[in-house]
Amino acid sequence: MAIGLFALSSCTKEKTDPVIPNEEELITTFTYTLISSDLSDTATFVFKDLDGPGGNAPELTSDTLLANTLYNGSLTLLNEQEVPAEDITEEVEEEGAEHQFFYDTKNTLSINILYADADIDGNPIGLKTTLETMGAENGVLQITLRHMPDKTAPGVADNDITNAGGETDIEVSFDVEIQ
Repeated sequence: MAIGLFALSSCTKEKTDPVIPNEEELITTFTYTLISSDLSDTATFVFKDLDGPGGNAPELTSDTLLANTLYNGSLTLLNEQEVPAEDITEEVEEEGAEHQFFYDTKNTLSINILYADADIDGNPIGLKTTLETMGAENGVLQITLRHMPDKTAPGVADNDITNAGGETDIEVSFDVEIQ
């Protein structure tokens, strides 16, 4: 019995909390605002998940874009579980070398999206964009924020997530109508 008790106590490991070097922030609200270059049209796409992952389903609000129009886009990220709401956009911008947004239409829309901002190394972040619509159509725009992507990998600077690596912080898909 003494040998069994010794064997049990020698196999027990002390429980320790893992060290998380850079715990990611909670993003409860994700807004993509597009303003036409001539200021005649504004479209807003919003993802809201105020109770965070695993609770109630997020609310998605989509808008309509005009065909054959150039838009200036900006992203805003908030953690509205904090009071007042914490602006995560600032953190992503400050840590720009560690973050990049990717815009993917899943081959459902004929639009051009270009980065309009860069990190301290001159690589894209994607908080600011230009988006050009072509003809009238409907489709999906998926926006993904990657943490620690390989920004020097082939295609990554040109909005191709294939070789980016890193971890996905948030990924949101919006239904888009262009008329």
